[in-house]
Amino acid sequence: QVQLVESGGGLVQAGGSLRLSCAASGRTFSIYGMGWFRQAPGKEREFVARITWSGGNTYSADSVKGRFTISRDNAKNTMYLQMNSLKPEDTAVYYCAATPRMVFTTSPAEYDYWGQGTQVTVSS
Repeated sequence: QVQLVESGGGLVQAGGSLRLSCAASGRTFSIYGMGWFRQAPGKEREFVARITWSGGNTYSADSVKGRFTISRDNAKNTMYLQMNSLKPEDTAVYYCAATPRMVFTTSPAEYDYWGQGTQVTVSS
């Protein structure tokens, strides 16, 4: 099993920045990739960004490209999401997820492990 704990959410004004962290524990050696997803009220969970745990290959959704940066620190077993130029439409609960499957995917169904989520609210 892998346990994931997010932190770093909060309330910020439009144009501001936040950095989310996701600390992994347990069978971290089994992780192939990790990702960030978000879910706004009344909407489906959507992909934000993903990264391979070993090689650091990344991919981001078009809606956040140029504003959000995903990274990881293997020594700390931690993944990050640096969010700049935040917009009100970025308001959501942000979840980190991990998968042992050797796929580079944006589908939530391919991720076996999930954190509890952290709220990000961007005011206009």
